[in-house]
Amino acid sequence: MSFATTSLDTGMTKQPHSSTETAPGNMRRATTAPLDIETVVEELKELPQPVGMPLLDDPKYHTRDVSVFYNETKQAIFNVDLDIGRNEVIAMIGPSGCGKSTYLRCLNRMNDTISGCRVTGELLLDGEDVYARSQDPVLLRARVGMVFQKPNPFPKSIYDNVAYGPRLHGLANNRAELDEIVEDSLTKAGLFKEVKDRLNLPGTGLSGGQQQRLCIARAIAVSPEVILMDEPTSALDPIATGIIEELIDTLRQSFTICIVTHSMQQAARISQRTAYFHMGYLVEVNDTNTVFTNPEHLLTENYITGRFG
Repeated sequence: MSFATTSLDTGMTKQPHSSTETAPGNMRRATTAPLDIETVVEELKELPQPVGMPLLDDPKYHTRDVSVFYNETKQAIFNVDLDIGRNEVIAMIGPSGCGKSTYLRCLNRMNDTISGCRVTGELLLDGEDVYARSQDPVLLRARVGMVFQKPNPFPKSIYDNVAYGPRLHGLANNRAELDEIVEDSLTKAGLFKEVKDRLNLPGTGLSGGQQQRLCIARAIAVSPEVILMDEPTSALDPIATGIIEELIDTLRQSFTICIVTHSMQQAARISQRTAYFHMGYLVEVNDTNTVFTNPEHLLTENYITGRFG
């Protein structure tokens, strides 16, 4: 397979980086013609592994050869090798339908809830097999919390939203301990001062940004080790988005955070590493500054410069 220096959809040429001039799968093709989808897919299949630094020493999550199938007729992600570091924020970016949210849901077995979905490969959390028969998905999701794209507070009071998990898992022996967990979680989510006088009011009565912070408080109330975030600010205004981003930076002192985002500016602001997915393949993983200023793979460059996606 030969590679050269032309973007996917223009005749613009790009000098190859010295570290990747001859690396397989860098999509550097000596032609001015656009690359068609079939060509892209065939070359992605030949990637030995993502370019950059997908693997780490002593990671929080170790994932190898991860693939996801729906009803055995559609494969959503292909042979993903990726490590996720301790107390890092890793952003997952790529065009719609590229597999980033599907991969994220593998990490706490949320794909189990989808009929016909099958996950293969190796996923280890601190060396424990996430998909082992002995692994209880409910307990796993206490260790690996999730915040979704649209705020989804329970139809309960603010207090009961946060207290739900600790009650379920028996984390408090009495009301005083539960009060402490609720206050601490709301404080870490940057919400306690705003709601301390109305804890008994419905969580659904909060603004969108407050509801999302309530969901974050609910996730951290069970003391998870990892927090997964699937486009957590896509439905929020810029002010609420800024608050959530500041919160993420604070939370990474205590948690590992994996965030899927369509906002490349957001990924650049809040993450230490960025993973770029394309058509179900993991193409590049690098420190965030490298991804956005000097990407190693041409597909990554074309995406972040707006040539497609």
